[in-house]
Amino acid sequence: MSHDLLAGPRGRRVCLEIAREADSRVREALFDLAYNADVAAGAPVVRFGWTGDAVAFESGGPVHAAATLGDLASLIRELPQLEVSAAALDEALRCSVDAARYWQEPDGADIVAADLGVLSALGGVAAQVSAHSAAAWWRRARTADQWAIEFDPVGDASPFGLPLDAATRWSASTRAEEERAARERPEDPTAMFSGNWWSHPWGAPHTTGERPDGLPAGIPFVEDGFGWTRAVAIPVAGAGRTLEIRSEADWAHLCARYPLEVTASRRHDWYRTTGRAGRWLLPDWGRVAGEWDAVHLTTWCYLTAATREIVVDDEYSSVIGGWGPDETYWLTGLVRPGIAPRVIWTAEEPVGPWRRG
Repeated sequence: MSHDLLAGPRGRRVCLEIAREADSRVREALFDLAYNADVAAGAPVVRFGWTGDAVAFESGGPVHAAATLGDLASLIRELPQLEVSAAALDEALRCSVDAARYWQEPDGADIVAADLGVLSALGGVAAQVSAHSAAAWWRRARTADQWAIEFDPVGDASPFGLPLDAATRWSASTRAEEERAARERPEDPTAMFSGNWWSHPWGAPHTTGERPDGLPAGIPFVEDGFGWTRAVAIPVAGAGRTLEIRSEADWAHLCARYPLEVTASRRHDWYRTTGRAGRWLLPDWGRVAGEWDAVHLTTWCYLTAATREIVVDDEYSSVIGGWGPDETYWLTGLVRPGIAPRVIWTAEEPVGPWRRG
């Protein structure tokens, strides 16, 4: 089970973040190695700092790293049995979600975590994380208590003024975009084109459950966020049949059962994310809505399968992109505001901690 956590970039990143915070030597080695990996991948990063004589410097190219990837792997292997708190797990998950990207190459720390030596060394950390009681909720199904999140709302925010046929509209819009992309965009996956890279049915209501500490998961665990420090959590009541996506196999099966080709519209972004040049599928959410009222992605599936290629068959693959951990998308409109009061959450800075009021 622990090795499953290392199968996906997001799970590997959680384990790397735990190792980083456990030992200053790991943190220092990773700082240089991740920066150099970013530079090697073509990221436009600039590093600022001060010398021992308090002289400022900046660098836009690779730096001399005192440690190698092999050294980093050895440091991780030497870590003792870790005493990881629930707060530390939550922070590692937040960092991993925040680093997810589907429109460009993985960041330096994700690249380092994928190194075979480092990956092997993270096995012990993954075993401890997977068995941690504070990680048990990562595998749960959709909970009855759900929350829709509005960040920095103005006025009476509500996520329910959306069409009941949002999934069907998404399918029509996606087909139209695919046809335009096939006419207008080059087939070369390395060409500098970008478009929609999301995998969820954009426009449909979406909700999350609570973490064990009561904070809705949709508040701290946000991909490509904007540094919000205020959120309104709206209680939600939903009904109907919920499809649980627990693994990459579940996602691949969904793509095979309800295939919608998105090669022309996704090939450039997903090539940069996965390095794969080929044909791509997504689930046709309009057709899925004929059988299911909601689709829930478990946190475990997010960690093990998001941000990477998911093989569907010999010709097609897919990507879970833009779909947050423990997030449910409501396909048929069987969702409404609950009777409990809304809750305002605030944080002094984007990384939290979040508090009521």
